[in-house]
Amino acid sequence: MNFNKEINRRRTFGIISHPDAGKTTLTEKLLLYGGAIQEAGAVKSNKIKKGATSDFMEIERQRGISVATSVLAFEYEGIKINILDTPGHKDFAEDTYRTLTAVDSVIVVIDVAKGVEEQTEKLVEVCKMRRIPIIVFINKLDREGKDAFDLLDEIELKLKLKVCPLSFPIGMGYDFSGIYNIFDDKVSLLKGNEIKVIDKNEVKNNISEDLNNQFIDNLELLEMVYPKFDKNEYLESNIQPVFFGSALNNFGVEDLLRCFINIAPTPQPKESSIRIVKPDEDKFTGFVFKIHANMDPKHRDRLAFIKVVSGEFKRNTPYLHVRLSKKLKFSSPNAFFADKKEIVDISYPGDIVGLHDTGNFKIGDTLTSGENLIYEGIPSFSPEHFRYINNADPMKSKQLSKGINQLMDEGVAQLFTLDLNGRKVIGTVGALQYEVIQYRLEHEYGAKCSYENLNVFKACWVECDYKKGDEFVEFKRIKQRYLAKDKNDNLVFLADSVFSLNMTIEKYPSIKFHNTSEF
Repeated sequence: MNFNKEINRRRTFGIISHPDAGKTTLTEKLLLYGGAIQEAGAVKSNKIKKGATSDFMEIERQRGISVATSVLAFEYEGIKINILDTPGHKDFAEDTYRTLTAVDSVIVVIDVAKGVEEQTEKLVEVCKMRRIPIIVFINKLDREGKDAFDLLDEIELKLKLKVCPLSFPIGMGYDFSGIYNIFDDKVSLLKGNEIKVIDKNEVKNNISEDLNNQFIDNLELLEMVYPKFDKNEYLESNIQPVFFGSALNNFGVEDLLRCFINIAPTPQPKESSIRIVKPDEDKFTGFVFKIHANMDPKHRDRLAFIKVVSGEFKRNTPYLHVRLSKKLKFSSPNAFFADKKEIVDISYPGDIVGLHDTGNFKIGDTLTSGENLIYEGIPSFSPEHFRYINNADPMKSKQLSKGINQLMDEGVAQLFTLDLNGRKVIGTVGALQYEVIQYRLEHEYGAKCSYENLNVFKACWVECDYKKGDEFVEFKRIKQRYLAKDKNDNLVFLADSVFSLNMTIEKYPSIKFHNTSEF
């Protein structure tokens, strides 16, 4: 199969939502339809032995939430689909925001009862800012929820999207009887545990008179109120198709998947520091959007996730690591199916490749066939929570140190070492990350830690004008107890309040204070 054909048959997308909207369950059902798994897992309870495929970390199975983006790939009707299932919980939003730099489109999952929730609004805002095409999937139709038209209004109002329904429910909750697939002009009806696909004109013979009258009224209203679907308008992010269904009951998921492979974008061009790079270019380029230590705790492997942007990525071929200015080659690049991996010889634009890493990679690094370009815009966030980390088992100091360093490289948190006494401080975007770090240190590295609260408002990276050295010397003397070094030995000011930060900025005008280390 030729190079351009391989590009055109790829679809790389992320699934995003507020926690508990059914995002991971939808991922499971998509895999089921793709023949990638034989049995879909349950996310909800740790009493259920079969866990969700995309929640492969032990803590995810126990808590019933996703705490890290997982990468899954499967084939469906000749199309190679790469799914990035992201965490919904706001404490892990940093991972989700980074993942959105590696996708060409997204599916937003909304709970029929809860409607649009806070985290969904934030994530959709990022997608709109990046002009990522969005499909909306309204989930859990088998439960009592909001009226379908009310939900469409809410999506338009809260998310400021221009919706275009491509499927519509027949009944809701207890009355839920089926879905009209507008895109394919077919009706799927629920008959006991069976799904029966019929022509639109046969509906009246299969449902009650009341439901049929409601169905006819709804179709008229849909035609009057909402725009006709236009693929180009969707790809330009001007309209957003909406599907209804119940992922748990396999209802409406295949409609979504069939439409998705027809309309979703193929791998897209990406802006670099010097030019826009197109997928069909001969030369390979790609970037690291995620690092994960201990994908397999038995082997202590650390993987850097690379999104291939252009050209072919070939096994055992030397590529330029732009930040380090050195050539690296990889003997066992991996393709993913949750925690299962297989070695691949060639990967194409749109694919996600896992590279075994001994510490060469940081999030945001670029790999190329030789061109000196950088992919920018991988976000890094200033921590909002700060705690001292203490060693709870002095016999395991080495394991603790190694574990902390590797987990910090993943970008789950940031490590600061105080200048005054050398104490270690961990800064995170969300408080739940402390629990994840503690759990993973113990179960993956055999090290135990405890935390102590620390009164810090914000971490600011310090940039100074060395011509005005006296001012810098005074700043270091006066603020000594608030100064620390980050993992890369950069100077950081840990301000204890808004007032203290503002006063410091005012007092030392030659010193710049940045919210992230990438200034």
